[in-house]
Amino acid sequence: MTILFITGTDTGAGKTVLATLLTQWLRAGGVRVAALKPLCSGGRADAAMLRTAAGQVLPLDTVNPWPFRASLAPVLAARRERQQVRLTEVVEHIRRVSQGFEVVVVEGAGGLLSPLGEDFASRELICALKATPIVVAPNRLGAVNAIRLTLAALPPRCAARAQIVFFDPPRPDSATRTNAGLLGEFIAPAQIHRFPWLRGGRLPVRAPRRGRLHAALQTLVQSLGLAWAPAAPLQRNNREVR
Repeated sequence: MTILFITGTDTGAGKTVLATLLTQWLRAGGVRVAALKPLCSGGRADAAMLRTAAGQVLPLDTVNPWPFRASLAPVLAARRERQQVRLTEVVEHIRRVSQGFEVVVVEGAGGLLSPLGEDFASRELICALKATPIVVAPNRLGAVNAIRLTLAALPPRCAARAQIVFFDPPRPDSATRTNAGLLGEFIAPAQIHRFPWLRGGRLPVRAPRRGRLHAALQTLVQSLGLAWAPAAPLQRNNREVR
């Protein structure tokens, strides 16, 4: 069983979009995949999207057992509701749910060091789960610095197996075109993946069978050691996606 942990350089980097695409891709390839967002604050829309991507194989309360109302860091949102979340209980939940699946996609909240509970952030979850981290970043000026800081905050062995995903902006600029090459001077180029802008910021209505998004997903999956490719149309909101 493989655990993939989606984190980012910041809030709004594209973690849910990538987690959804990756879950759909693996599921379409016949992989037994689950998608989890253990902690949510300010709404459960992201968790619901992941649940749909995985084919609703788990109840929403299992995908997201710790939802909080306030749009704050989860640790603060939990305190407002007089709750505390500990690392051990989150790890136990993920490990228990992971049984019976080949791949589990876990999405964090905020950036790598954003506090999730009283004694942990996404970094501690990644280490405790021995998960493979995937760091998502907007492909804009400053991204290389943010990614290098994120990797530096991970244990060296963990950083060495991390995968980096750039999401292009709607209007690429010189930073968009050069960030991957510059980052490749500091880490293995094979760890770096550039994803195209999704029109309107939304997932495609039809699954890519060719083009940049298809190639980016295929390369990422292969870099993760998951040599599956979609063998059937993807599904989104109970509609066939081609």
